[in-house]
Amino acid sequence: MINPKALPVDPATCKPIYPNQYLQVNTIFNVARDHGLRTAWSDKHPAYQMFSGPSGDGVQDYFTPEINSQALGFPAGEDWTSDNAATMQYDSYKAQAILNEINGFDHSGKTRVGVPAIFGMNFQTVSTAQKLPTSDGLTGGYLPGGTVPGPLLVRALNYIDAQVGAMVARIRADGLAGSTAVIISAKHGQSPTDPNDLARVPDGPIIDAINAAWTAAHPGAGKLVIFSTDDDGMLLWLSDRSQAAANFVKAYLLTHTAAGNNIGGNPITVSASGLKKVYASAASAAFFGVPVSDPRHPDILGIAQHGVVYTGGKSKIAEHGGDDPQDRDVPILVVLPGLRHGLSIGAPVVTTQIAPTILRLLGLNPGQLQAVQIEHTRVLPGLRGGGGH
Repeated sequence: MINPKALPVDPATCKPIYPNQYLQVNTIFNVARDHGLRTAWSDKHPAYQMFSGPSGDGVQDYFTPEINSQALGFPAGEDWTSDNAATMQYDSYKAQAILNEINGFDHSGKTRVGVPAIFGMNFQTVSTAQKLPTSDGLTGGYLPGGTVPGPLLVRALNYIDAQVGAMVARIRADGLAGSTAVIISAKHGQSPTDPNDLARVPDGPIIDAINAAWTAAHPGAGKLVIFSTDDDGMLLWLSDRSQAAANFVKAYLLTHTAAGNNIGGNPITVSASGLKKVYASAASAAFFGVPVSDPRHPDILGIAQHGVVYTGGKSKIAEHGGDDPQDRDVPILVVLPGLRHGLSIGAPVVTTQIAPTILRLLGLNPGQLQAVQIEHTRVLPGLRGGGGH
């Protein structure tokens, strides 16, 4: 559940700001609801209620058990992502929710509400199999070379195949195959795929050193870095949001080395704090396409060198969140009702095209998405339109 007391507060109203209120455009769920269609979604955090859009009414049936909560049967502090078998157990709850919805019930399977026009879920099993060094006696990630899945990842892929297969079988059994399109893609990939490229770098010492350098140069100023999100990229928010303060951090990051370890746990040193480029203040805002006055963009955006993962110890072998091609290049598979022969589309596409494509397949106008109006996002090429779920 979302704890309102832990949310930031709107200074004008003194009311908590929920995730959906950060969105400035509508979602496909809003458009579907505007046309009287039922919607449902299952994901890994309650914060995914953001899909309901600014109006807050986009998704009618949410099922978002927190994946970072304690896994059943595991010691305190160990969440569903700490063991790949636990992640599969967690994903199976969401997969059952989808099966219930295919049958025309809500996610619990207790209340008949009708099959949603848009519904789906997020699987995490492949993600943890890519990131965990070992789990359940199996080696995680890819084999050296980065193109062949290792044993844990093979098991995860087979699990996903079985779960999607069960959903497709249920769709067919319920007579919905002629009106249901299935889209499979990914929010992100993971980097590096080749374990030999891995450079694990703790970000804590880097941030501590920035704060110490800032305090030394500005006695009494306090900490400069007040929030960070660092996986295989570095996003920092500063207490001083001036261009000068951001330039200070940029200069520090690019002129200092950082200690880490490789896939074998052996110590290594990376140049420029593990980064290849740093966007500071106005440059960061421009990267995200927002005014520099927008408080939500990071003051510092660091683009990591290939293979660098900001993590302590030896707990991860890959991560996401950066701009590495291995993070950004993902498959998109679309199965249309009545499709007899597969077709490979060689044209470059992006995942943002999935949303307008869903509306087109439902017989709705993709132009009703405000993001489509702003960015002129096109539907995926090579697909015919039509109605259905």
